Amino acid sequence: MTDTELIRAVLVDDEELARRVLREYLASSPAIEVVAECANGFDAVKAISELKPDLVFLDVQMPKLDGFEVLELIDREVAVIFVTAYDAYAMKAFDAHAIDYLLKPFSKDRFEVALDRARQRLHAPSGTGAPEPAVLSVAARPPQEYAQRVVVKDGAKVTIIPVDKLDYVEAQDDYVALHSQKHNYLKQQTISSLESMLDPKQFVRIHRSCIVNLERIAKIEPYTKDSRLAILNDGTQLPVSRSGYTRLTALLEGR
Repeated sequence: MTDTELIRAVLVDDEELARRVLREYLASSPAIEVVAECANGFDAVKAISELKPDLVFLDVQMPKLDGFEVLELIDREVAVIFVTAYDAYAMKAFDAHAIDYLLKPFSKDRFEVALDRARQRLHAPSGTGAPEPAVLSVAARPPQEYAQRVVVKDGAKVTIIPVDKLDYVEAQDDYVALHSQKHNYLKQQTISSLESMLDPKQFVRIHRSCIVNLERIAKIEPYTKDSRLAILNDGTQLPVSRSGYTRLTALLEGR
């Protein structure tokens, strides 16, 4: 993108007043066009996917899908300015990951600073964008607070999987296959970043390519000299490495 190109923006906030403030501040920036406004996360994912804006002003705390979940489901190349009332801990996470944010209520001057940073991001060479959304989400979450659900996008459809309904996860290159109640979902995310989102007392990485919900394990059986199989309640067999078995037994004994 060149400095003279029009920046197409989407405003996402469940409060109409907050969107109106953004519109008024943007009115003095003729190089920016607001192409859509959304009052919830589902509408935001749809609008961003269809309109492919350059910049998104994204509220963090919203009904249906929060800002981090929206971020996981949209194009990672889009520039994002968070509009949030999050606490100081989250602000440190935003700063550490070079993500711009506006802490409500914000002044016009602070708005301009964030907008300038977004312009710099948009004009920077490709490949210098934001970190993986799941990494940011974990960093911004208070200590010992883990995800309660996982969101997946398939075309225009968004599925929310409560973690209690998640049976196991398998790595597939840069994707993870999520298995839940006889349904399979594919999500672009590394297994390591997903692992960091899940409660380690409930989910254990039994193999470099597999995470399992402890509640689904029926038994462990020998397989080879250095490996075993985890047999789930539905009969699914999953490989257990030597290190995975050590982690697994430690958790099971601690229950």
